[in-house]
Amino acid sequence: MKIALMTHIRHPVRPPFMGGMEAHGWHLARELAARGHEVTLMAAGDSAPPPGVTLHPVVETHYDTVYPWHDYHGTDILNDHLDRAFVKACAALTAADFDVVHNNTLHRFPPRLSRARRIPMVSSMHVPPFAALRRAMNDSLAPWHLATTCSARQLTRWWDEIPAMARVVPNGIALADWPFSAQGDGSAVWAGRITPTKGPHLAAQAARIAGVPLTIYGVIEHRDYFESEVRPHLGGDIRHGGHLSGEALAEAFGRASALLFTPLWDEPFGLAAIEAMACGLPVAAVEMGAVREVVGDCGAYASADDAPALAAALLRAMTLSRRAARARVEERFSIEAMVDGYEALYAEASAARGANWPDIAYAPHELSTASADMPAGA
Repeated sequence: MKIALMTHIRHPVRPPFMGGMEAHGWHLARELAARGHEVTLMAAGDSAPPPGVTLHPVVETHYDTVYPWHDYHGTDILNDHLDRAFVKACAALTAADFDVVHNNTLHRFPPRLSRARRIPMVSSMHVPPFAALRRAMNDSLAPWHLATTCSARQLTRWWDEIPAMARVVPNGIALADWPFSAQGDGSAVWAGRITPTKGPHLAAQAARIAGVPLTIYGVIEHRDYFESEVRPHLGGDIRHGGHLSGEALAEAFGRASALLFTPLWDEPFGLAAIEAMACGLPVAAVEMGAVREVVGDCGAYASADDAPALAAALLRAMTLSRRAARARVEERFSIEAMVDGYEALYAEASAARGANWPDIAYAPHELSTASADMPAGA
């Protein structure tokens, strides 16, 4: 199939990945190309697609370089920048001849374009619902425009009554990239973007209480938060290990004995959790959003406001089976299973382009009004 894979443009889609959405887009493109599809990655121009994948720049550089999210989210400046970018992206889709579009942009224009122009599309909702995108999705679902979430929990957050066009496709990883290690060294790790909604300060507090060495890995996205809430906990056996490549992070996971996973928002999935579990790490987690759905009995849980309880959960997690953690990912969260799910939806959407379904008039003004920005944590 000839596939357009559209991504969010806050960060570049290139390793080392800033977050789960960038990793998802890059690895999905790689697997689709390996299966023989002709893939065009529509992303920020400073992305670096996998071999065999064509890059179509939506903007010259990712927008966080010019309009840092923590300074500009919710502003007309950033919203107008995004709208201009996706007007051009939608024009490119209209002019091209793709069999299907996989829309991961979290922007309202592509869904509306799909509905109006009968462009086969699968729109993946990687964050909890926010007003502008919820309206666009509710207005635009059709037999040729399907929606996915990465967990059953998120599906119920987006729709009280689940429409037939909305499905769950769990995230998946390339298991060979995250090799299993049978033995840890008694330490814990935390990995992700260092920002308040990811909670690394809570991980540091819990590790200190438990007396377990902890290394925090990830890019410092929110510098003020890092300096005021995370740095005071560093020292001794608690340290920041920087932002690692996937290979180096897999090695770090393999050395450790548990993952601290501390989302402080309605977590849609938790890609870092399955990456660590694939390497053999049981998880000590804050139970938010879909965390228990993903981690299952390979973790121990605590509430978001209780560092001592999370410390106790960490000590419990370190007694759990490493092989069970790996097996859960193999059974549920491989990239092969994820892409199988997407391919089935691509074929369904493409076949339904001529479905007997009410047409709507294309309204150009819908591609010029201001949009609401993404929620915190996305």
